[in-house]
Amino acid sequence: MSDRPAALARPCLVRAADHAAVPGGYQFSHPFNPASLVQGLPLSRATGLARTAVTLFRVPPGHDSFAYHCHYAEEEWVYVLAGRGVAVLDGVEHEVGPGDFMGFPTPSIAHLLKNPYADELVYLAGGEIRACEVADFPHAGKRIVRAGDALAVHELADATGFGPFPTLTPPR
Repeated sequence: MSDRPAALARPCLVRAADHAAVPGGYQFSHPFNPASLVQGLPLSRATGLARTAVTLFRVPPGHDSFAYHCHYAEEEWVYVLAGRGVAVLDGVEHEVGPGDFMGFPTPSIAHLLKNPYADELVYLAGGEIRACEVADFPHAGKRIVRAGDALAVHELADATGFGPFPTLTPPR
């Protein structure tokens, strides 16, 4: 029994046997990559975490996770649980498997996880949840700018760079 307010009475434990009942599970194909197909289970959201994301992903054989991309604001990580995959990291392919970990501090290198093998690829991925994010998709020639729930898509060829930003002197 807990004395916490009802708004805080979220479960802190999500058992493997209860994954089918976790709200918000989804199947997604990234619009910038026709080979993309992934099933996601947002574990962190199910426990009420608001500042960090942890999602259990499954990539079927012959598909990619998302689209080749890099982040400017939100750090991201990937931990492979089962199956094998190919991580494309800054244009170089690396075979990955259970126990392999990838971290993408910002600004990150471009990356993508592919599953060219016969078995499902299963991994955990997560990172920061920030109010704003900028991500580039080099193969698609696109930049996405997100502020809250609002998204803007720009052509990389037309987008301007960031900075340098002037240092502001506070008034005295």
